[in-house]
Formats: sequence, structure tokens, C-alpha cells
Amino acid sequence: MVTGACFADLGNSVVCLDVDPNRINKLLEGIMPIYEPGLEEVVTQNVKAGRLVFTTDYPSALQDAEFAFIAVGTPSGVDGEADLQFVRSAAESIADLVDHPIIVVNKSTVPVGTGDWVADIITRRRAGRPLEFSVVSNPEFLREGSAINDFMYPDRVVLGSLNIQAAQKVAQIYLSLRGPVMITDLRTAEMIKYASNAFLATRISFINEIANICEELGADVREVSRGMGLDKRIGPAFLDAGLGWGGSCFPKDVKALAHMAVLHGTQPQLLQAVMEINRNQRRRAVLKLRRALGSLDQKVIAVMGLSFKPNTDDIREAPALEIIHLLENEGAVIQAYDPQAMDAARETLPRVRLFDTPYQAAEGADALILATEWNEFKQLDFERVRALMRQPVIMDARNLWDPDRMRSLGFRYFSVGRPTPTTNN
Repeated sequence: MVTGACFADLGNSVVCLDVDPNRINKLLEGIMPIYEPGLEEVVTQNVKAGRLVFTTDYPSALQDAEFAFIAVGTPSGVDGEADLQFVRSAAESIADLVDHPIIVVNKSTVPVGTGDWVADIITRRRAGRPLEFSVVSNPEFLREGSAINDFMYPDRVVLGSLNIQAAQKVAQIYLSLRGPVMITDLRTAEMIKYASNAFLATRISFINEIANICEELGADVREVSRGMGLDKRIGPAFLDAGLGWGGSCFPKDVKALAHMAVLHGTQPQLLQAVMEINRNQRRRAVLKLRRALGSLDQKVIAVMGLSFKPNTDDIREAPALEIIHLLENEGAVIQAYDPQAMDAARETLPRVRLFDTPYQAAEGADALILATEWNEFKQLDFERVRALMRQPVIMDARNLWDPDRMRSLGFRYFSVGRPTPTTNN
């Protein structure tokens, strides 16, 4: 959605094709399938200008296309491998329906070697009636919640192909963004995406492990992160301790990279540790709540935030979901609120009581856990929250609130990687 809308905003004629008629019908009515700040405005503007069209019809979408961007999902398979069934389907449809020269661009995050595989699919499918085409890998580096800005002001545009001229043609449609363009071979471009996400996930797991050590030694991980981040060799990004990483990218990409490594005879020990540390962060949060309450059975827990990060309605692999699963397994009753993810939560979390405000979710709760650091939660009326709760226990799993203030209001307050007074143990 973001790629198509932004390419249209740059003056290109873009057809967004999807096989889901319900999604396309909603888009034709101006209803966005995802929450992404600024997306609705960009889509509306370019639909009105006639540069952006939505359809389920493959022939019309591909009729005059110079570029066919494959931007489908690649979910995790049973063993962590990337499921490429949707990539295959798209490649086969392109092969069946295109009769003019075309550049096929892999925008989806795909395993190393997929570009060659897509080229083979198209070539085999066109046996007896050759098609002039090239495959270019163009991995996306868009963060949910700031995707439009990331597209318009890219850190880099990565393009990989066996055909340099094809890669250069794709580079031309990014030219007005004035971002650095890196052209390499197919497999290197594919690996850049996986290595980037794995490294960012590693940073988060690293600071969470440091946070756990800080708790035991009486240090403050926030100040540790700040001190580290001031070093130009390290930088401050992705050094916020909390519940770890989630979402649609990091979990499946780290799993897929580890799977590729094992499949080809290498030992991804660091990647395995990164994933285990991430899982452990959710367990530690539940452990703190259990210690604070004595038992979680029949306790009412208010969960603030369900999306995997602020400014998105995406709950895929969200830390909150795993926290809720662990709490429910111990008999807890969950009350929850999120500014944007409530519709998705209704389908995914049938046993969770969902409320329209954070105060409703806090009412009668034995404990409250902050799972997603939405801006809305920064200035809650905590005197009101304290009066609504049955027990004044707060697990600030994102280190959003001031410990001294929270304790002065009468809360038993716990956080991540910050010293906890012995009276709270």
C-alpha cells in the first residue's frame, strides 16, 4: 500500500492489484486496510489525480506495466522458513499474462536465492513462447508507523539484479527521492534485508539482556543506553529496553535467516540467542506480576496497548499477545485497550475484555501492564487509575513512566532494567 501510494505521489501511474476482492472493494470506497499515519491522505490525493488505481483483475493491471512489483506476504513456515506460495502465485500470473518486456521487482522479503527462483518459474512457465524480462530485488526498509516518511526519505535504496540495466531502470523511478542507491547482485541484495533486520533485532535483545543484569546490580538501563548511544560507533537507535521486538518483520526474518543458515551447514548461535532473549523478556514480565500478586489465578490484569509498536494497528507477533497468552494460561482475566488495534484484537483475542478507554480497562484490575508505549498513555490521570484499580500494581514494561512519581501515588511499581526498592520485592 505504502509503496504503491508513494510511487503514485511521485507522478507515476500505479495499479495496485490484490486477489482479495473485499480489500479492493474497501479501497475503492476509500477505506484503508491498515492504519498508517498519513497513508489515507496520500491514497485519496492520488486516486483523485488518476495516478492510483485498485483492481483484482490481473490482465488489466499488467497490460501496460513496465514494472511488476511483487509485494506479497512471506509468513513463517513450520520450521521458520519463509512461505513463498504467494510469491510463486504472483510470478506464475505474470508469466501467464504478460506479452511485452517487463521488469519483475521482488519487493517482498524473500530468502536468499528467491530472485533466481522467480526467474526460473517465469522461464519454465513461458516454455515455447519466450518473454523478455529481468528480475530485480528491491527489499523494503519501511517501518510501520513511519512508512511514508521512510519511503520519501530513504537511508538507502538497495537494488540487486543479474541485469545491471534493469536495476538502473528501477533506480530511475527512485531518482527524485535523492537517496543513496546501491546496486549489487540478486543474492547480496536479498541478504542485506535479512542482515539489517537481524542486526536491529540483535541490538534490542542485547539491551534487554543488559537490562536484566542492571536489575540485579542496581544500575539504570536508561542511563546505560544513553551512555552507550552517545558513542558514535554505537548510536542511540534500538537501545530501548522493554518487551522485545515483534511485528510482521523481525520475528519471521530472524527465523528465516536462522533456518537458511542451518540448511546450508552453518551454526546461527547468535541468532538463536537473540530469539531466546526476546522470548524471555515476556516471561520475565509475567514473573514480576506473579511475584507481586502471589498468584495470577482469577486476577484481573489490565493490558495497555496491543499493537506491536505505537502508530500501527498491527498485532502480528505483538509482545502483548504473548503476555496475554502467558497470563491466561495461569488463570488471569484480561482487560485491554489500544488506540488503534481493537478491531484486530476482537478477532484474535476472543477471551479478552476489550474497552473503549484505558480507564475502563483499569477498573477493578489487580495489576496493570504497559505493553505498547502509545503517546496517549504518557499523560494518564494516575490518581484516577489508582482509584479504579483493585490493587495498585503497575508493570511498566516500556519504561514510560517516572518511578518516583508512580510510587508517590501509592503504586507498587515495576519496570525493566531499573533499580527496584526492596519494599517492592
